[in-house]
Amino acid sequence: MRFRPSRKVRSTLLGSAAVLVLAGLNAPAAVDYAESAYHDYKINQPEYKARYGHWAVAEMPAKYRLDSIHATLLPTGKVLLIAGSGNNIKLFKGGTFKSTLWDPVRNTFKKIDTPKDLFCGGHTQLPDGRLLVAGGTARYEVLQGDVKRAGGAMLVKNEDPDQERTFPKGTVFRSPGGKTYAAQFPVHVPRAKKTGDPETGKVTVTASEARVYVESGEDGPGGITNTSEQYTIDGLRGRDRNNFYGMANKLAMDKKDFQGIKEAYEFDPVTEKYVQVQSMSEARWYPTLVSLDDGKVLAVSGLDDIGQVVPGKNELYDPATRTWSKAPDQYFPTYPSLFLMQGGKVFYSGSNAGYGPADKGRTPGLWDLKSNTFTPVPGIKDPDILETSSSLLLPPAQDQKVMVLGGGGVGESKKSTARTAIVDLKADKPRFTAGPELREKTRYLNSVIMPDDTVFTTGGSKDYRGRSNSNILKAQFYHPDSNHFTVAADPAVGRDYHTEALLLPDGRVAVFGSDPLFGDKDNTRPGTFEQRVEVYTPPYLYHSNRPSLQGASQQVQRGDTAVFTTPDASRITTVRLIHPGSATHVTDVDQRSVALDFKREGGRIAVSVPKDASLVPSGWYMLFVTDEHHTPSKALWVHIR
Repeated sequence: MRFRPSRKVRSTLLGSAAVLVLAGLNAPAAVDYAESAYHDYKINQPEYKARYGHWAVAEMPAKYRLDSIHATLLPTGKVLLIAGSGNNIKLFKGGTFKSTLWDPVRNTFKKIDTPKDLFCGGHTQLPDGRLLVAGGTARYEVLQGDVKRAGGAMLVKNEDPDQERTFPKGTVFRSPGGKTYAAQFPVHVPRAKKTGDPETGKVTVTASEARVYVESGEDGPGGITNTSEQYTIDGLRGRDRNNFYGMANKLAMDKKDFQGIKEAYEFDPVTEKYVQVQSMSEARWYPTLVSLDDGKVLAVSGLDDIGQVVPGKNELYDPATRTWSKAPDQYFPTYPSLFLMQGGKVFYSGSNAGYGPADKGRTPGLWDLKSNTFTPVPGIKDPDILETSSSLLLPPAQDQKVMVLGGGGVGESKKSTARTAIVDLKADKPRFTAGPELREKTRYLNSVIMPDDTVFTTGGSKDYRGRSNSNILKAQFYHPDSNHFTVAADPAVGRDYHTEALLLPDGRVAVFGSDPLFGDKDNTRPGTFEQRVEVYTPPYLYHSNRPSLQGASQQVQRGDTAVFTTPDASRITTVRLIHPGSATHVTDVDQRSVALDFKREGGRIAVSVPKDASLVPSGWYMLFVTDEHHTPSKALWVHIR
């Protein structure tokens, strides 16, 4: 695209060029200044914005800034940003946990009291608009050279069928040789199980058990134990001393991974407060939460209370009772990307983030929870480079196509890929096929479903956590109808690990966070968490005559028709329900766009909502209409029940 500067600007640029000729090669700063001035001029021209869009940094007062790890658009139109301790061990040790509520319309902010370290928990939106947040951080990782005391898992046994017991944090377990280990968390041990044989009258007691992480009472290698031992519990007397005891196989000074918590909370968007609900059975750090067609929430994976990947033990949350129950077992690495598909099955794209062995739980496939069967879906290129890739259910959801974009090798691998791949899950034998490649090899790419059925992707880095100054200042739109990318304006802020992006109700996209490992190309300075919020205004918002919808939010039953007033009924070509996003670690399984059939009725449109709960799960949605130029309205909130 050619830009024609005004006469005044041409004079300025020519003058700058003359200065640069006189300055010669000794004036790199002057060259940079001139290039920067021209760049700023170019990206602010109306023609440029109408073709590529425009980025701007949102002003956030210092007292509200935080290390955004999680971002959710609430049905009030506000955005909840959760940091918890924000990957800052000093805040963790000090018990300082942060959340900020941002109103992007008024650009106002509010601090939210945060009861636990929700850093790296899981979250999803419930049918009534509340946000379920489960899991988080119980302990930061400690590298092997920094481990001061031996520690590990202690199984606490109970052989008493008449008594359950909770042992507090600090409970001391003593080995036969006198070594002591203290529980780092409270541990509840249920009653032993008593069964009787009606024929013989014989009664059998089976000990119950619970696990807790313990650490040695002394620094150094003296606390290491490499043999299986039975441990007494200090303070117990008589029968209790025999009925309650500890068992451990190995207590060592190995690297200590992050540990999860079991606590769960609902964030109420009306009262703007966290409310504690029943805790999970498993501690989880880096879990995925995904809503199902019956309104319940599936929680999978995460690191447990001793820092190991939860071995396939999954749970279901019922919002009606605010309780958890057991779900079918299935193993996944941490933060797996799981999507509810038509028919109620869950598709695992292979995308994940963080932790898990390279040879387990990496294969994409369809999971039938009713029969607990997992059917692999083949065909993806670079299957070993799916970690930190982006995944989404392509718009509209009726097409049942899932796309994977970019990705990196397992752990701190330098590998990355420009691969995209698409699978049609309506096919008789679903199989990934290659999509158009990204402009660069990219991991940590954020992907956002837009009202015009495109997918906006932005940021990422080539290397692990932006290492070697490898952040990618590029953005683009993917067009599902033609299977190609078009270029968007370049963001000004680099984004890699711990970054999120959300579609706002006015059609813009907000991008948060970024946690580079290093702050320079040579990897000699520690990185700084990016607290700036950058907002992208797409090209369609620089078009004139944006269509409008009028009226308040509505409650609509699936299978019913809803009527909306608009002065632009004759211009409307599409109607979309878009579920608000809830993103963390390049994982956003909440967002989906559902195409609605509609009829024009004078100055109104009547839209029909599909009856299938697996296509349109209950909850709050943004209703957008677009015109013949693909320009969207502002959204109206609709509650689907």
